[in-house]
Amino acid sequence: MKLELSDIVDLREYERQRTDFRRSIIELKNLRRVSLGDILTIVFENRETMRFQIQEMARAEKMLRDEQIQTELSIYNSMIPDQGELKATLFLELTTKEMLQEWLPALVGIEKSIYLSVGYGSSNMKIFARAQDEHEAQLTRGDVTASVHYIEWSFDVEAQRLFSGGSVFIGVDHPRYKVHELLPVETVRSLESDWSA
Repeated sequence: MKLELSDIVDLREYERQRTDFRRSIIELKNLRRVSLGDILTIVFENRETMRFQIQEMARAEKMLRDEQIQTELSIYNSMIPDQGELKATLFLELTTKEMLQEWLPALVGIEKSIYLSVGYGSSNMKIFARAQDEHEAQLTRGDVTASVHYIEWSFDVEAQRLFSGGSVFIGVDHPRYKVHELLPVETVRSLESDWSA
């Protein structure tokens, strides 16, 4: 379910609840953060992570008008998954100039190389991510990629059943970067909860 104006509290109320809300979001993000090798991290987003993002943006920018909040809602609601979707922020954890110079040109197309693997044997399905349409053109050029990408997956009914019924792997299949990891059960359960919200 997308966020509405009524879901965003005013600044005074947010200050009262911020400490507890921030703590709960840190716990949630820890559950939904996955490292892929040495330089990639994915954070699976949902309604609560986006509500936190908007509240923090409103706080930092001292937004007092409904129109300002509505603008943020129109941006961040695109990162809230619908039924059968997962959405995530992909970070390239490049901390030095040398790493940026090495990896940003090497990892062009990385955002389309992330996959989730569900099911076993002949029923195994590998679902590749796609870049969000509104971000794709601005995030990747032909010769260099960005250090942050917004990606999403769509699951049909069978893929959702397999996701819920067994082990889920996440991986990267890029010519310059390959990794394959089992998602913790707690992470899978948290992601499934997005579909029942």
